[in-house]
Amino acid sequence: MTLTRAKLVNLTPSASRLVKLAAACAVLAVLAACGSSKPSPASLESLGAPGVRLTTAWSQRIGSVEGQLNLAVGNGVVTTASTDGDIVSFDIASGKERWRAQAHADLSAIVGSDGRYAAVVTQANELLAFDQGKLLWRERLPGRVITAPLVAGERVFVQAVDRSVRAYDVLDGRWLWQYQRPGGEPLALATSGVITAFRDTLLVGQGARLVGLDPLKGTVRFDVNVGTPRGTNEVERLGDLVGPLARADDEACVRAFQLSVACMELNRGSLRWTRPQAGRQAVAATERMVVGSDGADRLSAWKAENGDLLWRVDRFTYRSLSAPAIWGNRVVVGDYDGYLHVLASDDGRTLARTELDSALVAAPVVVDQTLLVVTRKGTLYALRAN
Repeated sequence: MTLTRAKLVNLTPSASRLVKLAAACAVLAVLAACGSSKPSPASLESLGAPGVRLTTAWSQRIGSVEGQLNLAVGNGVVTTASTDGDIVSFDIASGKERWRAQAHADLSAIVGSDGRYAAVVTQANELLAFDQGKLLWRERLPGRVITAPLVAGERVFVQAVDRSVRAYDVLDGRWLWQYQRPGGEPLALATSGVITAFRDTLLVGQGARLVGLDPLKGTVRFDVNVGTPRGTNEVERLGDLVGPLARADDEACVRAFQLSVACMELNRGSLRWTRPQAGRQAVAATERMVVGSDGADRLSAWKAENGDLLWRVDRFTYRSLSAPAIWGNRVVVGDYDGYLHVLASDDGRTLARTELDSALVAAPVVVDQTLLVVTRKGTLYALRAN
């Protein structure tokens, strides 16, 4: 765990296994001493005949990825990028390349797209917008960005590490408005935050709060407190919402770092339920269930309607689980060794396991019957289950 000049707290995979221990340390020197002993990852269970068979419908190389990445899905295409600036869009059904572009710079925020327009942010804090691979414009941003931009309604929305949100016209790069909640926390978590759309409302994470904004003006429509972080120092009091937000019709569920999992009713802008769970990865949700892992990689499932526990499994402890996805009647999650685990959604038993070329760097995305995952080595897989 390190504190940067931008006042970010960065969790590496090894440090994240010791979230509770590290948060109790007050200074960086103590953090280094606390991190000298790491729990051993759980061994993989022996599997009999697989309960489901996974097949690769197609795969494509996009280039290696350092840090985090967003898989942007829209209009039948998936758009992604490599850290060194290759941006590419593929047809989801066939894997055929639709277009490719080059930012000619290393990227810090990868990638937002509505299926036609795409946006990325470079390490030099430049926002670039593309129309089917053609560069439209570039704009210098006032601060660092690590959360993928959102492209929606012919606008580009960008959230900086200081939690400020800026809106631009996607056609000409014209700056439209900026929002920043007053009295924000002094530290921010160095991970992808929450910025997404619900109907005609822009949803953004502001510390441990979910704020609904008017996308035309940047004015506040609602402000939901997911939880109140408590601790003796700034690190312990971090409670940023971790993206991506999990949508299920008119409800959304989200992780507040090292604090809780919560579900909200978006039409009213109200909290439905919250359950304590000190984790660092995003959650997955459907109308029936919510799934997420804690800091020790114990995977839990709750009823979406009321937060009652459905099941919990601890056979993946300290395997640095990715964000999960709910794929029909299955739950899928990756680990640090590059294994993708497939579990039954009703009781959490393991149905299958497949090995990818490296660990996942983005939350898995389900489109119809296809599961999209991308690995650190830069391979985008489209998987199907038989």
